[in-house]
Amino acid sequence: MKRFTAWRRRPWAGYAVVLAALAAIGVIYAGFSPQTERAEAQNTAQAAEDLKNGQQLFNKNCASCHGLNAEGSKDAKGKPLAPSLLGVGAASVDFQVSTGRMPAMNPGAQMPRKKPVPDFDTTIRTDYKEPEKREAAEKQKARAEKNLADLRAYIASLGGGPEVPPATATDPKKGDAALGGKLFRTNCAQCHSFVGSGGALTGGKYAPPLDKSDVTPTQIYEAMLTGPQAMPVFNDTTLTPENKQAIIAYLVKTREEPNPGGNGLGRIGPVSEGLVGWLVGIGLLVLAAMWITAKKPKKLKKS
Repeated sequence: MKRFTAWRRRPWAGYAVVLAALAAIGVIYAGFSPQTERAEAQNTAQAAEDLKNGQQLFNKNCASCHGLNAEGSKDAKGKPLAPSLLGVGAASVDFQVSTGRMPAMNPGAQMPRKKPVPDFDTTIRTDYKEPEKREAAEKQKARAEKNLADLRAYIASLGGGPEVPPATATDPKKGDAALGGKLFRTNCAQCHSFVGSGGALTGGKYAPPLDKSDVTPTQIYEAMLTGPQAMPVFNDTTLTPENKQAIIAYLVKTREEPNPGGNGLGRIGPVSEGLVGWLVGIGLLVLAAMWITAKKPKKLKKS
């Protein structure tokens, strides 16, 4: 004890304690920091690999029309053939590719919805009873989901833009269906009809139906956010995220409701019902009246 006290009173004892403490901190830091640095390095390398895969997918499926740098393309007369993708954002890419509208095989007045190409087909069945088929389908679906995510990330890296909405923002159970009905009739029914069954527009264009089960809530949100083709953009200033979620809740609830009875007539509202009433109902009454009046009575026999 006396020896330790005498050592502690020496002039260099304080420096020794400080050096020992620094050495201990260095050892502890060295024990933990390499794992963090390795994780960050792995994340950076993975992100670079994902972007490279996204670029390869773009070059394979999109560059022939949109250009190698996604700057768009024009014909010999300067008329745009394919728009620039700089700044369109991940949400636009996800909508166009997941609905099969892009890549476009035969460009026309409007790109129809179709089955996505194999590289991005996330609609693959995975409910096979055979384990081999189910495992192969799950791997193919996971690969398609990753390819779509990589393509979105690559396009977003070129110029930003709207991101894919989170699942919580597109959950129809959290939306106000009554409010959504009012907003839909005000902003959307003119083109998509009252229940979202779609309708014709000018120039060979049309408003696609929204009452099908393959039209997902995420795709509806992305369409409002990005305004594809003839549709206007409803940004968060025009329709707040809560408004968009309410519209999604209305559409999902409407498509799930059964017809109260009889032929639904497309469920497009009182116009179709009134037309059927006039052409069929009153028409039959008129024909019946004409048939009754056209029948000549027999002459009464003389008694």
